[in-house]
Amino acid sequence: MKNKVLLIYTGGTIGMGRNPQTGALEPLDFNHLREQVYELAFIKTAIDVYQFSTPIDSSDMNPMAWAKLVSIIAERYDEYDGFVILHGTDTMAYTASALSFMLENLTKPVILTGSQLPIGQLRTDGKENLITSLELASQYDEKGHPKVPEVCIYFSGNLLRGNRSTKQNAEGFSAFESFNYPHLCDAGVNFTYHDHHILQPDYSKPMVPHINMDANVVVFSLFPGIQESVVRHVLDAPELRGIVMRSYGSGNAPQQPWVMRLLTEAYERGVVIVNISQCVAGCVEMGRYDAGYHLKNAGVISGYDSTVESAVTKLMYLQARYDNPSTIRMWMNRSIAGEISVENT
Repeated sequence: MKNKVLLIYTGGTIGMGRNPQTGALEPLDFNHLREQVYELAFIKTAIDVYQFSTPIDSSDMNPMAWAKLVSIIAERYDEYDGFVILHGTDTMAYTASALSFMLENLTKPVILTGSQLPIGQLRTDGKENLITSLELASQYDEKGHPKVPEVCIYFSGNLLRGNRSTKQNAEGFSAFESFNYPHLCDAGVNFTYHDHHILQPDYSKPMVPHINMDANVVVFSLFPGIQESVVRHVLDAPELRGIVMRSYGSGNAPQQPWVMRLLTEAYERGVVIVNISQCVAGCVEMGRYDAGYHLKNAGVISGYDSTVESAVTKLMYLQARYDNPSTIRMWMNRSIAGEISVENT
């Protein structure tokens, strides 16, 4: 078994301590974390550590930090058998989604984890999440291939595809779920892998890192009473290149003329408009009801069963790579890293 893992500490609740003046939680450096997890010394996997010079709260996560993570992994890709990223929970699903696109043809595990309670607290969930993630990142099969060669989130016994995951609970230990995709592995007494759900890369091709992201994207949710003047101001922004529109049910929107007019005008300016459901589970089917069919006529494309985190970061990734809106729309309708349930043709 190959067993050398790089642990990348970005910050987050898992490594936080309580400020004696304010009582608020704030990031500490990684020395605090190692002191709290003496069990790391007993793990058979060799562990090296890379720490962000200034640990960050995940609320401050941004494309520059994603680019830094990609660079860290790319520069050390041949040295390690897997990578574990300690990350705050609030934006973990965004980071996992972004990395799944930015690390093209990934052939090694990249597992994000964290905790709901700081690792120094008695009831912390951080120790199990960290130790299990390190074990999962070092697991290889009899052919010498990693068991899970993709970007994942591990939390509370469940290994999830990163770009299918979303934070579902702000207080419970089962903080993440992939509502539209099965778990990749269930970690109980033993690891139960679901191999037919795990991506199988082309090991003959190199991993290709991508650093650039174009964040000229906006997310807006439809709701009863949404106002034309507000939507118009959002859609008229000259820098806007992509919209993730969270619609009702299976992809429906109000059939008011102004809605279709503004969406059509944005489409004609080259803005890519992706329709995803406000429901946590299920798929957009714009031909199912008349209200969705009109969106299709306005140039809106289906986001299928994408999470909002995946749709946003995929648009950022594609906008950085391509200038042509038609090319971006084409790739948004294809699965790049297992992020949507659609057959590529």
